[in-house]
Amino acid sequence: MALTTDFRLDGRVAIVTGASSGIGHRFARVLAEQGATVLAAARRADRLDDLAATSDRIHAAACDVSDDAQLEHLVDRAVADHGRVDIVVNNAGTTDAVTPAEHEDPALFRRVVDVNMNACFVLAAAAARQMIVQEQGGSIVNIASVHGLVAAAPNAQAAYAASKGGLVNLTRELAAQWAKHRIRVNAIAPGYFETELTEAMFVGEDAGLRYIRRNALLGRPGELEELDGPLLLLASDAGSYITGQTIAVDGGWTAR
Repeated sequence: MALTTDFRLDGRVAIVTGASSGIGHRFARVLAEQGATVLAAARRADRLDDLAATSDRIHAAACDVSDDAQLEHLVDRAVADHGRVDIVVNNAGTTDAVTPAEHEDPALFRRVVDVNMNACFVLAAAAARQMIVQEQGGSIVNIASVHGLVAAAPNAQAAYAASKGGLVNLTRELAAQWAKHRIRVNAIAPGYFETELTEAMFVGEDAGLRYIRRNALLGRPGELEELDGPLLLLASDAGSYITGQTIAVDGGWTAR
């Protein structure tokens, strides 16, 4: 099969969380451009409507990922409206403020872990149940972070690092459990890209950018389009023999 065909997603139905901005917004558009029907999920419905207006393959789906029932409804809606679920991109995330762990609010720690890891499990499990019924496999892509692979220090963010590290190993475990159903589960671990979550590193004085340039071997932050290839590799048939893996897209951050 030609490589250009391998990366196509015609006839597939995808769910992308955190789609109102940043990485999720771009991923929804990239999947749609490759032929997928995309349920773009997030809390900010107005932004989702704007996104849906850019493509007849993108459908707004208001959802708070901290609510299990709403995650279950995402899968139910995909099946009711489009007949199936083939791809899930667990992208929604949050972070804790830079705070020494000994002073971190336990409630905030739990909230970050709930959004960044627990919600990914709930949506992945709901989608997997449907994929098993369909008997045609599927792909789940979790958006982790380089700080799920290495410490966030000196940016003291225990909750973020713990949640993303947990997501990396959850990816392995789900891949092992669902391989017999031809459901592939992988993760992408981005380095520093300019999004709402990282905007403090890119505004004001340039200390944040100096930190990024010093620690990324390529000497710069990433551009969002540089995540397109890894996403399509993992979501499409081009990555049909890849499961349980975390791909670091970090400019060499974790190679140091």
